[in-house]
Amino acid sequence: MTALAVVLDAGGSEVGRLMDAVERRMQAQVGGYGSLLGDLASETLVAGGKRLRPLLVCLSAGVPPPEDAGLVSAAVAVELVHAATLVHDDVLDGSSLRRGRPTVVASAGRRGATATGDLLFSRAFAELTDAGSIAAVRTLSRASSELAEGELMQRADAWDVEVSIERYLERCRLKTAVLFRAACELGAIEGGLDGGAVEMLGSFGEQLGIAFQLLDDVLDVSGPASRTGKPQGADLLDGTVTLPLIIARTRNPELGRLELRGVESEEEALEACERIIATGALDDARARAHVLVREAKSLTVALPERQHHVLELVADGVAERYA
Repeated sequence: MTALAVVLDAGGSEVGRLMDAVERRMQAQVGGYGSLLGDLASETLVAGGKRLRPLLVCLSAGVPPPEDAGLVSAAVAVELVHAATLVHDDVLDGSSLRRGRPTVVASAGRRGATATGDLLFSRAFAELTDAGSIAAVRTLSRASSELAEGELMQRADAWDVEVSIERYLERCRLKTAVLFRAACELGAIEGGLDGGAVEMLGSFGEQLGIAFQLLDDVLDVSGPASRTGKPQGADLLDGTVTLPLIIARTRNPELGRLELRGVESEEEALEACERIIATGALDDARARAHVLVREAKSLTVALPERQHHVLELVADGVAERYA
């Protein structure tokens, strides 16, 4: 049984019904915008991952969660923003593959991909506005602003092998963890939880999101492409400095002198990955991520027992998927 199946089984039939409703509503939100734009947006959603963020929205509202239209809207909005950021990231990075499939920018060009990402963003906020929750709109708006800040930080740091661990972690928070935080906060808001619970669940989401990004960066180095859906060492190829390289550079003098602009082919990226792996840096990066997962789990102990248990399963699933 997959980690997601375990969570859905523990969460009960209400979670499965809500996630099905989220899927239907997402497709409805991007329909009716012309055969090209609507199809590109729809294909982007179909190619989506495990729907972890909308799942966190649902579970943060309670276990079992209330079968509420506002909760569905919040989960839909979070996933639409996530999808939009992926499309725009691929435009900026010039990426040709994501999850083993051609990216929107590869199939439709920069203009088509930019318009697709814009549509996904606009439909996310339309969904929340229609649901009538000002608090939810503010929460997702703040996260979207921070996502943009994180993307600018990553652009500024491109090719800079001197990036510190502290700056890297802040980039992880902005690029990834703020949307995890928003997902948990939105679920708690829609579930009617008090302010303390909203803040606690937001902190849980943020810790989990940073761990998720650390482990994703480990996977980029360890590969293989059949698992990641992109070339091994894709971060090296686009000049993104991540924790494995930061750690490895302190251990291998040759990596300390590595110029990322000299890594131009998949073969050169693979060779650099092998040198990073040989330093043991991946084990250290994983260990740091697992500490964050444990800390995240500890934050939820005051929740009702079943909700705490299911959120623990989600956190364990993040760690195990990238083991």
